[in-house]
Amino acid sequence: MADFRTPLARVRGLGSAKDGTEHFWRQRLTAIANIPLLLFFVGLVVALNGASYEEVRSTLANPFVALVLLLVLGSAFYHMKLGMQVIIEDYVHSEPLRTILVMLNTFFPIILGVVSAFALLKISFGG
Repeated sequence: MADFRTPLARVRGLGSAKDGTEHFWRQRLTAIANIPLLLFFVGLVVALNGASYEEVRSTLANPFVALVLLLVLGSAFYHMKLGMQVIIEDYVHSEPLRTILVMLNTFFPIILGVVSAFALLKISFGG
């Protein structure tokens, strides 16, 4: 098969979508960001194990805790979206099914993130 790319495009390694490297780096950056964020989340869950609803609510009412938990949600759901996109693109061979799954993979983390953020903020503000 003939390669119709220019020598410069071959050197840069740009494929037809031209965003494979950006996707790779975003996935790696969210993975690195998730390390301290998820350590904070796990530590918080362990610290609140057995706590009453009022204790948990007062902890989540702390602006720092609520902000970090919102960052956990955003980073984890975005990382999940990126990872699932790679799996779908690599292993789903039917073009119509792949298109549908990529679209669902775009909306699912957004919906899950908004619902989770709403629940966190509602608990934080005492709702």
